[in-house]
Amino acid sequence: MGERYKIELRDITKDFSGVRALDHVTIKIRPGTVHTLVGENGAGKSTLMKILNGLYKPNGGSIFLDGEEVQIKDPIDAREKGIAMIYQELNYIPDLSIEENIFMGRFPGGKWKSLVNWKEVRRQASEFLEQEGLHYKPSMKIKELSVSEIQMLEIIKAISFNASVVIMDEPTSAITTREVEMLFEKIKDMKRRGISIIYISHKMDEIFRISDDITVIRDGKTISSGPAGNYTKDTLIAEMVGREIKNIYPKETVSIGREVLRLEGLGSDGLFEDVNMTVHAGEIVGLSGLVGAGRTELASVLSGHLPATEGKIFLEGKEISVKSISSAIRQGIIMLSEDRRTYGIVGCLSVLDNAIMAENCINREFFAGSRRQVEQAKGLIQKLNVKTPSLEMQIENLSGGNQQKVVLAKWLMLDTKVLILDEPTRGIDVGAKYEIYKIIGNLAKEGCAVILISSEIPELMGMADCMYVMCKGRITGRLEREEFSQELTMKYAIGGAKA
Repeated sequence: MGERYKIELRDITKDFSGVRALDHVTIKIRPGTVHTLVGENGAGKSTLMKILNGLYKPNGGSIFLDGEEVQIKDPIDAREKGIAMIYQELNYIPDLSIEENIFMGRFPGGKWKSLVNWKEVRRQASEFLEQEGLHYKPSMKIKELSVSEIQMLEIIKAISFNASVVIMDEPTSAITTREVEMLFEKIKDMKRRGISIIYISHKMDEIFRISDDITVIRDGKTISSGPAGNYTKDTLIAEMVGREIKNIYPKETVSIGREVLRLEGLGSDGLFEDVNMTVHAGEIVGLSGLVGAGRTELASVLSGHLPATEGKIFLEGKEISVKSISSAIRQGIIMLSEDRRTYGIVGCLSVLDNAIMAENCINREFFAGSRRQVEQAKGLIQKLNVKTPSLEMQIENLSGGNQQKVVLAKWLMLDTKVLILDEPTRGIDVGAKYEIYKIIGNLAKEGCAVILISSEIPELMGMADCMYVMCKGRITGRLEREEFSQELTMKYAIGGAKA
Protein backbone atom coordinates (compact mmCIF):
# COMPACT_ATOMS: atom_id res chain seq x y z
CA MET A 1 0.00 0.00 0.00
CA GLY A 2 1.13 3.51 -0.75
CA GLU A 3 1.39 6.34 1.74
CA ARG A 4 -1.89 7.43 3.31
CA TYR A 5 -2.90 11.04 2.75
CA LYS A 6 -5.41 13.13 4.66
CA ILE A 7 -6.20 15.29 1.63
CA GLU A 8 -5.45 14.84 -2.05
CA LEU A 9 -6.27 17.46 -4.65
CA ARG A 10 -5.77 15.90 -8.08
CA ASP A 11 -5.55 17.84 -11.35
CA ILE A 12 -7.64 20.76 -10.07
CA THR A 13 -8.51 23.37 -12.72
CA LYS A 14 -10.41 26.64 -12.29
CA ASP A 15 -11.33 29.36 -14.80
CA PHE A 16 -12.55 32.90 -14.13
CA SER A 17 -14.08 34.74 -17.09
CA GLY A 18 -12.05 32.70 -19.54
CA VAL A 19 -8.80 33.18 -17.59
CA ARG A 20 -7.27 29.95 -16.22
CA ALA A 21 -6.42 30.49 -12.55
CA LEU A 22 -5.51 26.86 -11.79
CA ASP A 23 -4.13 24.44 -14.35
CA HIS A 24 -4.16 20.77 -13.23
CA VAL A 25 -2.81 21.47 -9.74
CA THR A 26 -2.06 18.45 -7.54
CA ILE A 27 -1.23 18.54 -3.83
CA LYS A 28 -1.07 15.75 -1.23
CA ILE A 29 -1.35 16.44 2.51
CA ARG A 30 -0.12 13.93 5.08
CA PRO A 31 -1.93 13.52 8.44
CA GLY A 32 -0.53 15.51 11.37
CA THR A 33 1.81 17.64 9.28
CA VAL A 34 2.24 21.27 8.25
CA HIS A 35 2.13 21.48 4.47
CA THR A 36 3.09 24.96 3.31
CA LEU A 37 1.79 26.30 0.02
CA VAL A 38 4.03 28.99 -1.48
CA GLY A 39 3.96 31.12 -4.60
CA GLU A 40 3.58 34.71 -5.71
CA ASN A 41 0.33 36.59 -5.20
CA GLY A 42 -1.94 35.55 -8.03
CA ALA A 43 -0.25 32.14 -8.37
CA GLY A 44 -3.49 30.41 -7.36
CA LYS A 45 -2.84 29.40 -3.73
CA SER A 46 -5.89 31.04 -2.18
CA THR A 47 -8.10 29.97 -5.11
CA LEU A 48 -7.03 26.36 -4.56
CA MET A 49 -7.83 26.57 -0.86
CA LYS A 50 -11.22 28.19 -1.53
CA ILE A 51 -12.02 25.17 -3.69
CA LEU A 52 -11.05 22.85 -0.83
CA ASN A 53 -13.20 24.95 1.50
CA GLY A 54 -16.20 24.82 -0.85
CA LEU A 55 -16.30 28.53 -1.66
CA TYR A 56 -15.45 27.91 -5.33
CA LYS A 57 -16.40 25.00 -7.58
CA PRO A 58 -13.55 23.58 -9.70
CA ASN A 59 -13.92 23.22 -13.46
CA GLY A 60 -12.08 19.92 -13.30
CA GLY A 61 -10.19 17.55 -11.01
CA SER A 62 -10.96 15.53 -7.88
CA ILE A 63 -10.76 15.94 -4.10
CA PHE A 64 -10.02 12.99 -1.82
CA LEU A 65 -10.48 13.01 1.96
CA ASP A 66 -8.96 10.04 3.81
CA GLY A 67 -8.73 8.22 0.49
CA GLU A 68 -12.41 8.71 -0.41
CA GLU A 69 -13.44 11.02 -3.24
CA VAL A 70 -15.72 13.79 -1.96
CA GLN A 71 -17.75 16.66 -3.35
CA ILE A 72 -17.57 19.82 -1.23
CA LYS A 73 -20.74 21.83 -1.76
CA ASP A 74 -20.02 24.93 0.32
CA PRO A 75 -18.06 26.10 3.41
CA ILE A 76 -20.67 24.62 5.77
CA ASP A 77 -20.30 21.25 4.06
CA ALA A 78 -16.51 21.61 4.31
CA ARG A 79 -16.78 22.32 8.02
CA GLU A 80 -19.00 19.26 8.52
CA LYS A 81 -16.30 17.22 6.76
CA GLY A 82 -13.71 18.58 9.22
CA ILE A 83 -12.15 21.30 7.04
CA ALA A 84 -11.81 24.84 8.48
CA MET A 85 -10.24 27.88 6.80
CA ILE A 86 -8.80 31.13 8.10
CA TYR A 87 -8.89 33.72 5.32
CA GLN A 88 -6.08 36.20 4.66
CA GLU A 89 -8.48 39.14 4.47
CA LEU A 90 -10.37 39.35 7.74
CA ASN A 91 -14.12 38.93 7.32
CA TYR A 92 -16.05 40.26 10.27
CA ILE A 93 -19.05 42.44 11.19
CA PRO A 94 -17.73 45.23 13.47
CA ASP A 95 -20.91 45.55 15.55
CA LEU A 96 -21.08 41.85 16.43
CA SER A 97 -19.72 40.70 19.79
CA ILE A 98 -16.86 38.27 20.28
CA GLU A 99 -19.28 35.53 21.36
CA GLU A 100 -21.43 36.08 18.27
CA ASN A 101 -18.32 35.92 16.09
CA ILE A 102 -17.18 32.63 17.67
CA PHE A 103 -20.56 30.90 17.35
CA MET A 104 -21.73 32.40 14.05
CA GLY A 105 -23.52 29.64 12.12
CA ARG A 106 -23.51 27.18 15.03
CA PHE A 107 -25.37 28.81 17.91
CA PRO A 108 -26.47 26.38 20.64
CA GLY A 109 -30.28 26.13 20.67
CA GLY A 110 -32.60 26.82 23.54
CA LYS A 111 -35.72 24.98 24.60
CA TRP A 112 -37.21 25.85 21.24
CA LYS A 113 -34.85 25.00 18.40
CA SER A 114 -35.52 28.28 16.64
CA LEU A 115 -34.20 30.22 19.67
CA VAL A 116 -30.59 30.78 20.70
CA ASN A 117 -29.55 29.79 24.22
CA TRP A 118 -27.63 32.99 24.95
CA LYS A 119 -26.73 31.90 28.47
CA GLU A 120 -25.01 28.84 27.00
CA VAL A 121 -23.34 31.01 24.31
CA ARG A 122 -21.90 33.26 27.03
CA ARG A 123 -20.79 30.32 29.18
CA GLN A 124 -19.06 28.47 26.34
CA ALA A 125 -17.46 31.65 24.96
CA SER A 126 -16.09 32.61 28.40
CA GLU A 127 -14.75 29.11 28.95
CA PHE A 128 -13.19 28.99 25.53
CA LEU A 129 -11.52 32.42 25.80
CA GLU A 130 -10.13 31.50 29.21
CA GLN A 131 -8.70 28.22 27.88
CA GLU A 132 -6.96 30.10 25.08
CA GLY A 133 -5.55 32.77 27.38
CA LEU A 134 -7.59 35.59 25.77
CA HIS A 135 -8.78 37.99 28.43
CA TYR A 136 -11.72 39.58 26.65
CA LYS A 137 -15.32 39.94 27.73
CA PRO A 138 -17.46 37.78 25.39
CA SER A 139 -19.86 40.71 24.97
CA MET A 140 -17.11 43.05 23.69
CA LYS A 141 -17.74 44.32 20.16
CA ILE A 142 -15.34 43.20 17.42
CA LYS A 143 -14.81 46.85 16.42
CA GLU A 144 -13.16 47.46 19.82
CA LEU A 145 -10.33 45.05 18.95
CA SER A 146 -7.18 45.81 16.98
CA VAL A 147 -6.41 44.14 13.64
CA SER A 148 -3.96 41.78 15.36
CA GLU A 149 -6.50 40.85 18.04
CA ILE A 150 -9.18 40.13 15.43
CA GLN A 151 -6.70 38.00 13.46
CA MET A 152 -5.85 35.99 16.57
CA LEU A 153 -9.53 35.54 17.38
CA GLU A 154 -10.17 34.21 13.85
CA ILE A 155 -7.34 31.72 14.26
CA ILE A 156 -8.70 30.51 17.59
CA LYS A 157 -12.24 30.36 16.15
CA ALA A 158 -11.14 28.12 13.27
CA ILE A 159 -9.24 25.82 15.61
CA SER A 160 -12.34 25.58 17.83
CA PHE A 161 -14.28 23.72 15.14
CA ASN A 162 -12.38 20.52 16.06
CA ALA A 163 -11.37 20.26 12.42
CA SER A 164 -9.07 17.52 11.13
CA VAL A 165 -7.78 19.91 8.43
CA VAL A 166 -7.12 23.60 9.12
CA ILE A 167 -6.20 25.96 6.26
CA MET A 168 -4.28 29.06 7.37
CA ASP A 169 -3.93 31.75 4.72
CA GLU A 170 -1.22 34.20 5.89
CA PRO A 171 -2.27 33.83 9.57
CA THR A 172 0.65 35.85 10.99
CA SER A 173 0.32 38.85 8.68
CA ALA A 174 -1.29 41.04 11.36
CA ILE A 175 -0.28 39.59 14.72
CA THR A 176 2.52 40.34 17.15
CA THR A 177 5.67 38.31 17.74
CA ARG A 178 4.24 37.01 21.03
CA GLU A 179 1.02 35.98 19.29
CA VAL A 180 3.03 34.26 16.53
CA GLU A 181 4.75 32.16 19.19
CA MET A 182 1.34 31.31 20.67
CA LEU A 183 0.12 30.27 17.22
CA PHE A 184 3.16 28.07 16.57
CA GLU A 185 2.66 26.35 19.93
CA LYS A 186 -0.98 25.79 18.96
CA ILE A 187 0.16 24.31 15.62
CA LYS A 188 2.51 21.91 17.44
CA ASP A 189 -0.37 20.80 19.64
CA MET A 190 -2.62 20.32 16.60
CA LYS A 191 0.03 18.17 14.91
CA ARG A 192 0.32 16.01 18.05
CA ARG A 193 -3.43 15.43 17.79
CA GLY A 194 -3.10 14.34 14.16
CA ILE A 195 -4.55 17.50 12.62
CA SER A 196 -3.24 18.48 9.18
CA ILE A 197 -2.42 22.14 8.61
CA ILE A 198 -2.25 23.71 5.16
CA TYR A 199 -0.24 26.87 5.66
CA ILE A 200 0.10 29.73 3.19
CA SER A 201 2.90 32.17 3.90
CA HIS A 202 5.45 34.41 2.20
CA LYS A 203 7.69 34.67 5.28
CA MET A 204 10.76 32.54 4.66
CA ASP A 205 11.74 32.21 8.32
CA GLU A 206 8.25 30.93 9.15
CA ILE A 207 8.17 28.54 6.21
CA PHE A 208 11.40 26.79 7.15
CA ARG A 209 10.61 26.84 10.86
CA ILE A 210 7.27 25.04 10.81
CA SER A 211 6.94 23.21 7.46
CA ASP A 212 7.09 19.45 7.08
CA ASP A 213 6.30 19.59 3.35
CA ILE A 214 6.24 22.39 0.77
CA THR A 215 4.39 22.77 -2.54
CA VAL A 216 5.30 25.59 -4.93
CA ILE A 217 2.64 26.98 -7.27
CA ARG A 218 3.45 29.43 -10.08
CA ASP A 219 1.02 30.80 -12.67
CA GLY A 220 -1.66 28.32 -11.58
CA LYS A 221 0.56 25.24 -11.99
CA THR A 222 2.31 22.91 -9.55
CA ILE A 223 6.05 23.59 -9.92
CA SER A 224 7.38 21.23 -7.25
CA SER A 225 6.40 19.44 -4.05
CA GLY A 226 8.38 17.63 -1.37
CA PRO A 227 9.87 17.64 2.13
CA ALA A 228 10.89 21.08 3.44
CA GLY A 229 14.48 19.83 3.75
CA ASN A 230 14.70 19.61 -0.05
CA TYR A 231 14.56 23.41 -0.33
CA THR A 232 16.71 26.39 0.58
CA LYS A 233 15.57 30.01 0.74
CA ASP A 234 17.22 30.78 -2.60
CA THR A 235 15.85 27.73 -4.44
CA LEU A 236 12.36 28.35 -3.04
CA ILE A 237 12.32 31.99 -4.16
CA ALA A 238 13.63 31.03 -7.61
CA GLU A 239 10.85 28.44 -8.03
CA MET A 240 8.20 30.87 -6.75
CA VAL A 241 9.05 33.75 -9.07
CA GLY A 242 10.65 31.88 -11.96
CA ARG A 243 13.82 33.91 -11.63
CA GLU A 244 16.56 34.59 -9.11
CA ILE A 245 16.19 37.66 -6.89
CA LYS A 246 19.61 38.39 -5.42
CA ASN A 247 18.75 41.60 -3.57
CA ILE A 248 15.20 41.71 -2.26
CA TYR A 249 15.60 45.35 -1.14
CA PRO A 250 16.38 47.46 -4.24
CA LYS A 251 17.47 50.54 -2.29
CA GLU A 252 18.89 53.29 -4.46
CA THR A 253 21.00 56.25 -3.41
CA VAL A 254 18.83 59.36 -3.64
CA SER A 255 19.96 62.86 -2.76
CA ILE A 256 17.91 64.11 0.18
CA GLY A 257 16.22 67.42 -0.58
CA ARG A 258 14.40 70.13 1.34
CA GLU A 259 12.42 69.56 4.53
CA VAL A 260 8.84 68.59 3.64
CA LEU A 261 7.32 67.54 6.98
CA ARG A 262 8.27 68.50 10.54
CA LEU A 263 6.52 67.45 13.74
CA GLU A 264 7.14 69.33 16.98
CA GLY A 265 5.85 67.82 20.24
CA LEU A 266 2.92 66.18 18.45
CA GLY A 267 0.52 64.19 20.57
CA SER A 268 -2.99 62.77 20.75
CA ASP A 269 -4.61 62.07 24.13
CA GLY A 270 -4.01 58.53 25.32
CA LEU A 271 -2.39 57.42 22.04
CA PHE A 272 1.05 59.04 21.75
CA GLU A 273 2.89 62.14 22.95
CA ASP A 274 5.82 64.47 22.31
CA VAL A 275 6.69 63.17 18.84
CA ASN A 276 9.43 65.14 17.06
CA MET A 277 10.27 64.09 13.51
CA THR A 278 11.43 65.49 10.19
CA VAL A 279 11.00 64.05 6.70
CA HIS A 280 12.71 65.46 3.61
CA ALA A 281 12.03 65.25 -0.11
CA GLY A 282 13.44 62.00 -1.48
CA GLU A 283 13.81 60.53 2.00
CA ILE A 284 12.32 57.24 3.20
CA VAL A 285 11.84 57.48 6.97
CA GLY A 286 11.21 54.16 8.70
CA LEU A 287 8.90 53.92 11.71
CA SER A 288 9.40 50.83 13.84
CA GLY A 289 7.90 49.50 17.06
CA LEU A 290 5.78 46.70 18.43
CA VAL A 291 2.03 46.49 17.83
CA GLY A 292 0.39 49.12 20.07
CA ALA A 293 3.46 51.38 20.14
CA GLY A 294 1.53 54.24 18.53
CA ARG A 295 2.84 54.07 14.96
CA THR A 296 -0.53 53.69 13.23
CA GLU A 297 -2.09 56.27 15.57
CA LEU A 298 0.60 58.78 14.62
CA ALA A 299 -0.07 58.11 10.95
CA SER A 300 -3.80 58.46 11.58
CA VAL A 301 -3.32 61.93 13.07
CA LEU A 302 -1.15 63.06 10.16
CA SER A 303 -3.73 61.77 7.67
CA GLY A 304 -6.72 63.32 9.43
CA HIS A 305 -8.30 60.12 10.76
CA LEU A 306 -7.66 61.16 14.38
CA PRO A 307 -7.24 64.62 15.98
CA ALA A 308 -3.97 65.99 17.39
CA THR A 309 -4.37 67.37 20.91
CA GLU A 310 -0.90 68.89 21.29
CA GLY A 311 2.09 69.96 19.24
CA LYS A 312 2.56 71.36 15.73
CA ILE A 313 2.69 70.06 12.16
CA PHE A 314 4.74 71.93 9.55
CA LEU A 315 4.42 71.21 5.83
CA GLU A 316 7.06 72.79 3.58
CA GLY A 317 7.98 75.20 6.38
CA LYS A 318 4.42 76.39 7.14
CA GLU A 319 2.39 75.33 10.16
CA ILE A 320 -0.75 73.51 9.09
CA SER A 321 -3.87 72.15 10.71
CA VAL A 322 -5.12 68.70 9.70
CA LYS A 323 -8.80 68.70 10.66
CA SER A 324 -10.07 65.83 8.52
CA ILE A 325 -9.07 63.17 5.99
CA SER A 326 -10.01 65.44 3.09
CA SER A 327 -8.03 68.28 4.70
CA ALA A 328 -4.92 66.08 4.80
CA ILE A 329 -5.41 64.88 1.22
CA ARG A 330 -5.90 68.41 -0.12
CA GLN A 331 -2.64 69.45 1.55
CA GLY A 332 -0.82 66.48 0.00
CA ILE A 333 -0.56 64.08 2.97
CA ILE A 334 -1.69 60.61 1.94
CA MET A 335 -1.86 57.39 3.98
CA LEU A 336 -2.14 53.79 2.80
CA SER A 337 -3.83 51.91 5.65
CA GLU A 338 -2.58 48.54 6.92
CA ASP A 339 -6.17 47.26 6.53
CA ARG A 340 -6.39 47.23 2.73
CA ARG A 341 -9.74 45.43 2.61
CA THR A 342 -11.56 47.94 4.87
CA TYR A 343 -9.87 51.24 4.02
CA GLY A 344 -8.02 50.73 0.73
CA ILE A 345 -10.38 49.23 -1.82
CA VAL A 346 -14.06 48.87 -2.67
CA GLY A 347 -14.09 45.21 -3.61
CA CYS A 348 -17.24 45.20 -5.74
CA LEU A 349 -15.97 48.04 -7.96
CA SER A 350 -13.63 47.74 -10.94
CA VAL A 351 -9.89 48.37 -10.98
CA LEU A 352 -10.53 51.62 -12.88
CA ASP A 353 -13.24 52.85 -10.47
CA ASN A 354 -10.93 52.23 -7.52
CA ALA A 355 -8.03 54.00 -9.22
CA ILE A 356 -9.95 57.21 -9.98
CA MET A 357 -12.06 57.29 -6.81
CA ALA A 358 -9.96 59.64 -4.66
CA GLU A 359 -9.09 62.04 -7.47
CA ASN A 360 -12.72 62.35 -8.45
CA CYS A 361 -13.83 62.99 -4.85
CA ILE A 362 -11.20 65.66 -4.24
CA ASN A 363 -11.36 67.48 -7.57
CA ARG A 364 -15.10 66.80 -8.08
CA GLU A 365 -15.07 66.44 -11.83
CA PHE A 366 -18.52 66.66 -13.37
CA PHE A 367 -18.09 63.29 -15.06
CA ALA A 368 -16.42 60.54 -13.04
CA GLY A 369 -14.17 58.59 -15.36
CA SER A 370 -13.42 61.45 -17.75
CA ARG A 371 -11.00 60.76 -20.59
CA ARG A 372 -8.24 62.56 -18.68
CA GLN A 373 -8.83 60.43 -15.55
CA VAL A 374 -8.98 57.17 -17.49
CA GLU A 375 -5.78 57.92 -19.39
CA GLN A 376 -3.98 58.94 -16.20
CA ALA A 377 -5.22 55.81 -14.37
CA LYS A 378 -4.22 53.58 -17.31
CA GLY A 379 -0.76 55.10 -17.31
CA LEU A 380 -0.27 54.53 -13.58
CA ILE A 381 -1.64 50.98 -13.69
CA GLN A 382 0.77 50.20 -16.50
CA LYS A 383 3.66 51.97 -14.75
CA LEU A 384 3.02 50.04 -11.52
CA ASN A 385 2.79 46.76 -13.45
CA VAL A 386 -0.68 45.83 -12.15
CA LYS A 387 -1.59 42.37 -13.41
CA THR A 388 -5.25 42.45 -14.42
CA PRO A 389 -7.14 41.07 -17.44
CA SER A 390 -8.81 44.46 -17.86
CA LEU A 391 -9.55 47.72 -16.07
CA GLU A 392 -13.15 46.54 -15.72
CA MET A 393 -12.19 43.52 -13.59
CA GLN A 394 -13.58 43.72 -10.04
CA ILE A 395 -10.63 44.57 -7.81
CA GLU A 396 -11.52 41.87 -5.27
CA ASN A 397 -10.56 39.29 -7.92
CA LEU A 398 -6.96 40.55 -8.04
CA SER A 399 -4.18 39.23 -5.82
CA GLY A 400 -3.24 41.16 -2.68
CA GLY A 401 -0.11 42.57 -4.29
CA ASN A 402 -1.99 43.86 -7.31
CA GLN A 403 -4.73 45.32 -5.11
CA GLN A 404 -2.03 47.21 -3.21
CA LYS A 405 -0.62 48.59 -6.47
CA VAL A 406 -4.08 49.87 -7.45
CA VAL A 407 -4.37 51.58 -4.05
CA LEU A 408 -1.01 53.23 -4.73
CA ALA A 409 -2.24 54.28 -8.18
CA LYS A 410 -5.35 55.81 -6.59
CA TRP A 411 -3.27 58.09 -4.38
CA LEU A 412 -0.66 58.86 -7.02
CA MET A 413 -3.48 60.36 -9.11
CA LEU A 414 -3.29 63.23 -6.60
CA ASP A 415 -0.58 65.78 -5.79
CA THR A 416 1.20 63.78 -3.06
CA LYS A 417 3.85 65.49 -0.94
CA VAL A 418 4.01 63.05 1.98
CA LEU A 419 3.17 59.38 1.47
CA ILE A 420 2.60 57.34 4.63
CA LEU A 421 2.74 53.59 4.03
CA ASP A 422 1.39 51.51 6.93
CA GLU A 423 2.56 47.89 6.51
CA PRO A 424 2.46 48.19 2.67
CA THR A 425 3.78 44.66 2.01
CA ARG A 426 1.68 42.76 4.55
CA GLY A 427 0.37 39.55 3.00
CA ILE A 428 2.33 40.08 -0.22
CA ASP A 429 4.76 37.59 -1.75
CA VAL A 430 8.47 38.15 -2.27
CA GLY A 431 8.15 39.00 -5.98
CA ALA A 432 5.36 41.54 -5.40
CA LYS A 433 7.26 42.96 -2.42
CA TYR A 434 10.23 43.60 -4.67
CA GLU A 435 7.98 45.50 -7.10
CA ILE A 436 6.43 47.54 -4.25
CA TYR A 437 9.92 48.40 -2.98
CA LYS A 438 10.90 49.52 -6.49
CA ILE A 439 7.82 51.75 -6.60
CA ILE A 440 8.65 53.26 -3.18
CA GLY A 441 12.23 53.89 -4.32
CA ASN A 442 11.05 55.56 -7.53
CA LEU A 443 8.65 57.80 -5.57
CA ALA A 444 11.54 58.92 -3.36
CA LYS A 445 13.65 59.53 -6.47
CA GLU A 446 10.86 61.77 -7.79
CA GLY A 447 11.04 63.87 -4.61
CA CYS A 448 8.21 62.39 -2.53
CA ALA A 449 8.71 62.30 1.25
CA VAL A 450 7.93 58.77 2.44
CA ILE A 451 7.13 57.43 5.92
CA LEU A 452 7.38 53.64 5.93
CA ILE A 453 5.73 51.85 8.87
CA SER A 454 6.62 48.18 9.17
CA SER A 455 6.72 45.42 11.79
CA GLU A 456 9.47 43.73 9.76
CA ILE A 457 12.77 45.24 10.88
CA PRO A 458 14.73 43.82 7.89
CA GLU A 459 12.29 45.66 5.58
CA LEU A 460 13.02 48.97 7.31
CA MET A 461 16.75 48.28 7.37
CA GLY A 462 16.64 47.47 3.66
CA MET A 463 14.62 50.48 2.50
CA ALA A 464 14.84 53.37 4.98
CA ASP A 465 17.32 56.26 5.06
CA CYS A 466 16.77 56.72 8.79
CA MET A 467 14.53 55.07 11.36
CA TYR A 468 12.47 56.24 14.33
CA VAL A 469 11.47 53.65 16.92
CA MET A 470 8.35 53.99 19.10
CA CYS A 471 7.39 52.37 22.39
CA LYS A 472 4.24 53.05 24.41
CA GLY A 473 3.40 56.18 22.46
CA ARG A 474 6.82 57.83 22.54
CA ILE A 475 9.85 58.01 20.25
CA THR A 476 12.57 56.07 22.06
CA GLY A 477 15.26 56.11 19.38
CA ARG A 478 16.36 57.55 16.06
CA LEU A 479 18.83 55.57 13.97
CA GLU A 480 20.85 56.67 10.96
CA ARG A 481 21.30 54.08 8.21
CA GLU A 482 24.85 53.24 9.28
CA GLU A 483 23.53 52.49 12.82
CA PHE A 484 20.81 50.05 11.71
CA SER A 485 20.70 46.72 13.53
CA GLN A 486 17.86 44.42 14.57
CA GLU A 487 19.19 44.22 18.13
CA LEU A 488 19.34 48.01 18.61
CA THR A 489 15.93 48.50 17.02
CA MET A 490 14.37 45.90 19.33
CA LYS A 491 16.08 47.50 22.35
CA TYR A 492 14.31 50.79 21.63
CA ALA A 493 11.06 49.01 20.70
CA ILE A 494 10.78 47.48 24.17
CA GLY A 495 11.45 50.74 25.93
CA GLY A 496 15.18 51.48 25.96
CA ALA A 497 15.59 55.24 25.43
CA LYS A 498 18.45 56.47 23.27
CA ALA A 499 21.11 58.33 25.20
